[in-house]
Amino acid sequence: MTTPDEQQVKDGDELARLDAAAQLAAGDPAAAFALLPWLGASISADAAAGRFDAWGLSTVIDENTGTAVVPASVFAALHDRAGITARFPVGNAGLLHVYGYLLSTTPTPYGLKRARWLDGHLAQAYGLTAEAFLPWALPTGETLLARVTDAADGLLSRAPVRRQQLADAEAIIAIGRAAASGDAALAYALVGGGKRRLITTFPVASPTAVLDEVDATTPRLRWNAVA
Repeated sequence: MTTPDEQQVKDGDELARLDAAAQLAAGDPAAAFALLPWLGASISADAAAGRFDAWGLSTVIDENTGTAVVPASVFAALHDRAGITARFPVGNAGLLHVYGYLLSTTPTPYGLKRARWLDGHLAQAYGLTAEAFLPWALPTGETLLARVTDAADGLLSRAPVRRQQLADAEAIIAIGRAAASGDAALAYALVGGGKRRLITTFPVASPTAVLDEVDATTPRLRWNAVA
């Protein structure tokens, strides 16, 4: 049985390995996959189980910075591994937001995109342990995408707080907080053709501020979604 101190050392080692892989990925995606055996195994398992079908389309061009969160080489390597046909910069939102963000080194106003899976804030907002979204710490056979999909789907199914009719789809925003304090979890999805498809999930410090901004602007695609 692993002690807390041993787990902390292991997590530190895995984080250092993830940092190294992210630095390598742009020039040599294969080397990045080799450094992170759980990454390729997770993507293959999710593809075999059809889990990417629950997610919609997203662009890797961040709406805040106007730059690609991951380069075309990483985009292509991820989609090739998942067996998904995609053309840069638009691809599968689950693949990009979950696994692509882990390999992103592009700074944003909110820090690195991978932080949502590593710092514990989003997991705790969902009522999970702080370690629940650490991709290397999941039980054998479980993937980060599966866990994130379950959490976001559950939040969207309970009580969407905003529905907006767009030209080709309906947008659904749900925000929930598992505890009285701390960040809340936001989940965003599009509904079209009779099916709901997830786009993203992330922690928010002020749900009221987010919803006020949504209400103050014309309904539009958000958070890098593509219809």
